[in-house]
Amino acid sequence: MDIKIGTVLTLEPTSSEKVERFKCKVMEKKDNIIFITYPVDTKTDRTVYLVDGSQFRAIFRNDDDINYAFQTEVVGRKMDRIPMIMLSCPPDDEFIKIQRREFVRVKTPVDVAVEHLNQFYQYVTDDISAGGAAIKVPISPPFSEGDKVKLTIVLPYKSGEIQYIQTDAEVVRIFEKNDQTLASLQFIDTDELDKQFILRFCFERQVMLRKETKDLQ
Repeated sequence: MDIKIGTVLTLEPTSSEKVERFKCKVMEKKDNIIFITYPVDTKTDRTVYLVDGSQFRAIFRNDDDINYAFQTEVVGRKMDRIPMIMLSCPPDDEFIKIQRREFVRVKTPVDVAVEHLNQFYQYVTDDISAGGAAIKVPISPPFSEGDKVKLTIVLPYKSGEIQYIQTDAEVVRIFEKNDQTLASLQFIDTDELDKQFILRFCFERQVMLRKETKDLQ
């Protein structure tokens, strides 16, 4: 995936305690380094000064109007006529296509505690997205389609960091798949920051799964 000069990037910090988005423009590209203008906060329109080692999820749109994302890190800066920040650029196979109008589901196991009628039950996901999850349940789960439940989701990142996400959810469907009973849950009124944590987790898992698939080929 070739990032062209002039491409606009949106940078989302992957370890921030609040939702932040910065806009910048690609000025140069050399090997695995891209040089960007100093980014601007999309909320305040103020210039942001990035620290070396800061990690981000970068999003851009190509000529075919398709959005892609990749993980990047600030690796330095270049003092020129226009001061620029240097970002790492991964190989093409680590770019993830972003689906529009829906959250991407990633098939991965995640621990989930479900609270229903003041009782707690421990399950594991079959897949997860920022909009919902499918969890593996017994043949006769303690809740039914249409029930409202409370969830605590444990998200382990590759850095060793762990985030605990709490959200309400609705049981949309209970069904059988490959001899396993699954409950499809739709998240309700999830905090915007928690959505970003889930998106970040799903993105990391997509990259990891793509690498594993490539290694097996």
